[in-house]
Amino acid sequence: MNKKGAIIIVEDDPDDQAMFSIVFKELNYKNEIIFFNDGQEALAYLTAESTEPFIVFSDINMPKLNGIELRKQIHENENIRIKTIPYLFFTTSAEQSAVIDAYSKSIQGFFIKPVSFQDLRELVKVIVEYWQRCESPNYVK
Repeated sequence: MNKKGAIIIVEDDPDDQAMFSIVFKELNYKNEIIFFNDGQEALAYLTAESTEPFIVFSDINMPKLNGIELRKQIHENENIRIKTIPYLFFTTSAEQSAVIDAYSKSIQGFFIKPVSFQDLRELVKVIVEYWQRCESPNYVK
């Protein structure tokens, strides 16, 4: 896991993108924030050999390639999987079947998007700080 890498947000809703933008600006992390409107765009970016982001926040319901399919393709791609990139779902609802399906693809978290800005800010802060403290096989010195 590259803690200095970009934070990837795969989200097709412009309002949610704006909220994430403000949250990350306020939290003032040094990581670049990169948005993708759908899973196909994100997959193209993640499969590039030189790409090594820090973390992926992904919606589930998106056009072209939904979040579950995106995660499945990432999980099945050895070149991406060995980068140990934490992959988290942020979605508006959590039906049990979606949660089970998501965890069957070895995600690292499933979260309901908070309604309030303050709750989103606090949740993102806890998540990012957790992963900043976590070690991964290819970055332990």
